[in-house]
Amino acid sequence: MENMSEITPEIVASHGLTNDEYQEVLSIMGREPNLTELGIFSVMWSEHCSYKSSKKWLKTLPTKAPWVICGPGENAGIIDIGDNHAIIFKMESHNHPSFIEPYQGATTGVGGIMRDVFTMGARPIANLNALRFGKIDHPKTKHLVSGVVAGIAGYGNCMGVPTVGGECEFHTSYDGNILVNAMTIGLAETDNIFYSAAAGIGNSVVYVGSKTGRDGIHGATMASTEFSEDSEAKRPTVQVGDPFTEKLLLEACLELMATDAIVAIQDMGAAGLTSSSFEMASKGGVGIDMNLDAVPQREANMTAYEMMLSESQERMLMVLKPGREDEARAIFEKWELDFAIIGTLTDTKHMVLHHKGEVVADLPIDPLAEASPEYDRPWVETPKAATISIDDTNAPNDPIAVLKTLVSCPDLASKRWIWEQYDHMVMADTVGRPGGDAAVVRIHGTNKAIATSSDCSPRYCFADPYEGGKQVVAETYRNITATGAKPMAITDNMNFGNPERPEIMGQFVGCVKGIGEACIALDYPVVSGNVSLYNETNGQGILPTPTIGGVGLMADVNKHASVAFSEEGQDIVVIGETLGHLGQSLYLREIESREEGAPPPVDLAMERRNGDFVRSLIEAGRITTCHDISGGGLGVAIAEMSMASGIGATIDAPKTAPALHGWLFGEDQARYIIATNEADVILSEATAAGVSAEKIGKTGGKMLTVGPQATISVEDLAAGHQGWLPEFMSQP
Repeated sequence: MENMSEITPEIVASHGLTNDEYQEVLSIMGREPNLTELGIFSVMWSEHCSYKSSKKWLKTLPTKAPWVICGPGENAGIIDIGDNHAIIFKMESHNHPSFIEPYQGATTGVGGIMRDVFTMGARPIANLNALRFGKIDHPKTKHLVSGVVAGIAGYGNCMGVPTVGGECEFHTSYDGNILVNAMTIGLAETDNIFYSAAAGIGNSVVYVGSKTGRDGIHGATMASTEFSEDSEAKRPTVQVGDPFTEKLLLEACLELMATDAIVAIQDMGAAGLTSSSFEMASKGGVGIDMNLDAVPQREANMTAYEMMLSESQERMLMVLKPGREDEARAIFEKWELDFAIIGTLTDTKHMVLHHKGEVVADLPIDPLAEASPEYDRPWVETPKAATISIDDTNAPNDPIAVLKTLVSCPDLASKRWIWEQYDHMVMADTVGRPGGDAAVVRIHGTNKAIATSSDCSPRYCFADPYEGGKQVVAETYRNITATGAKPMAITDNMNFGNPERPEIMGQFVGCVKGIGEACIALDYPVVSGNVSLYNETNGQGILPTPTIGGVGLMADVNKHASVAFSEEGQDIVVIGETLGHLGQSLYLREIESREEGAPPPVDLAMERRNGDFVRSLIEAGRITTCHDISGGGLGVAIAEMSMASGIGATIDAPKTAPALHGWLFGEDQARYIIATNEADVILSEATAAGVSAEKIGKTGGKMLTVGPQATISVEDLAAGHQGWLPEFMSQP
């Protein structure tokens, strides 16, 4: 065997394995592994591939519903939306690579998540991304924003898939560790979905796509460690993407999928050839004999270790039915892609690798997969934060000045500068432009549509992980509901610091508990996801950021609501109760420079009741304007509705309202704003349904007026809101 060099404790440690884990390797192998075998164990047991710190808790999440075809465990989750249509979707992180090399890191993140979706037989129809950057005066922030956005645009636009939504926020906790979470949604036929379990002893194992190079070696291991001062030196572990090749790969795969030649298929993502081959064999209960000489190689003299651990992009592994190889080869060669038979399925349940006439690795598949570590890491609960009452805050003299500050602060300012770089209209099924509550994408050739949104409130999750976890699910539920769609399922992207610190593990556990409870209460299961831990630099963790991507179904796209006011003279009605909760609010942070207090509590029964009520109005075609209330409260929500339409509004706090700044800027949950011509009827229906609702004003004119005298033109408000990001990015 090659690489029979002495495996020293230093070599084991450099592969990210603990002493206990290495002892487990020895007991599985019954001998000392060689370097290639050790490398394979190291990536398969990395946090990134094995979920060793998180799987105990992820198993507690609800993953089933009558409409769920496939939950977690495959490349992506699948839901049934009727008429033989299935929606396949997932979100994944590419955080560490994007910090080191922003353009390529973001690009390959988008490419990887698209492969996860089309490997299951779906054509991607929408992309989203959730971005978190450091504070705006950090020297790297502008460079990172610019590179990441260009990378996402470059890949998605070249693939011809619209990027329809997402979010972008800034906070000092991401100074040394940005977050780039990419989500893809695909459309497949329910009766033509592809899975990854290999089957059929003697069947060919086929490699297709791009050649294998030395890029991305140990990418999965790098994604499982925290950053330090020398992270810049990790550029070689960032993969390089080529969207034009991926476009060819997509079309070739879908063409082959229209035949019945494929038994199983898996994309090569993290840990490349290793993880794809092991996952397929393990799920199918088979072995693989692989000839590495047959692997298409981009560089000379590649070792078995390098080929197995490379994360070169745009590659797939598949198992074909006997005798179908030539048919498949003709399709891939037509699309100018590599096609190589690199192995066969065996009944040995071993992965045996041959290279240059020698056996260079022989690993038992099931023990390696099944013995992958599962840790019950010690955790401590986050101490409860104090509740901040309105009396503990400073009432502003001028609520309009506050509103102006909030709508042009980095988190709430328009992200048009970002989404204008994305082609969001390609495929011609995007309904409306980005910037609303949720993106709406028509199912081609039908009146059905999906609504999708990605959300997270890290400041809530940091202050109270459990309430924060509930809130992030409820927020996507509201955003989807506000368009008129019924929320169906979520994907989660759990971004946290170092799980070996009990307080960080406690944040993770709290968020998972909150997410699980919200999913059960809202009948909104988790069907896929990704965990990204060790998001730390020099011991400083990011805020806990469990990003949630939600998907909902709209039966009739002609009955959808948007954020913009649609006409003058309509009554403005707030659905849900306003108590003026200012703890962890953007008001407190941006106006009083205080990041403190308990986040707003989330009453899940109320979320469901209020959401069902609002959705019933939209589905019946009775309202066309609806916006959920989130960061910045009711005042910011109304300002966004005015800015989206150019139509002003006059609002007045009801006599029963809390102090004006609490009423305007508090972040109480389960609330929506609607505009309607039949307010009195809706108010009485709300009362009958047990839903709190009140009239607070009217649409009209070109000014936004609060109370008797505080007023500003919508144009003035929009100038600050639209102007912040382009101005920030244009500064030298």
